[in-house]
Amino acid sequence: MNDKSVSIRPARREDVPAMIAMLADDHLGRARERVEDPLPAVYYEAFARVERDPNLTLVVAESEGRVVGCLQLAVLPGISSQGGIRGLLEDVRVASDCRSRGIGEQLVQWAVTEAKARGCILVELLTHASRTDAQRFYKRLGFASSHVGMTVRF
Repeated sequence: MNDKSVSIRPARREDVPAMIAMLADDHLGRARERVEDPLPAVYYEAFARVERDPNLTLVVAESEGRVVGCLQLAVLPGISSQGGIRGLLEDVRVASDCRSRGIGEQLVQWAVTEAKARGCILVELLTHASRTDAQRFYKRLGFASSHVGMTVRF
């Protein structure tokens, strides 16, 4: 069911508005993101920080010249699990008019392959408890509920 016209590539600065629009396109994102024209500078500053960090990779899915998906892969070295490196998926999104075309699956499969290539022993992700469709999607791709997440906001 994968959309063969989709390519996955490193995100570029000019992709930031499309990525923020996708992040804002749900009940949680609307409260967190600021979709304005021009886009607030904080987003470009954050993109520059991600771009400079060798343990972070931000990619987009592109179809016919349009950004239709995105995700961030964090590679986290640590001392637990005998020094095993973990991959963490963040901000996985697909444009609402492009869902159910296999784009999200392509993005996640790309990230899992990349994490393995970078020496990760596992890939984890967080999804909000209210995102039941996302939870079904990840379970279909082989992810299993394994943790209880907690948050403190500042």
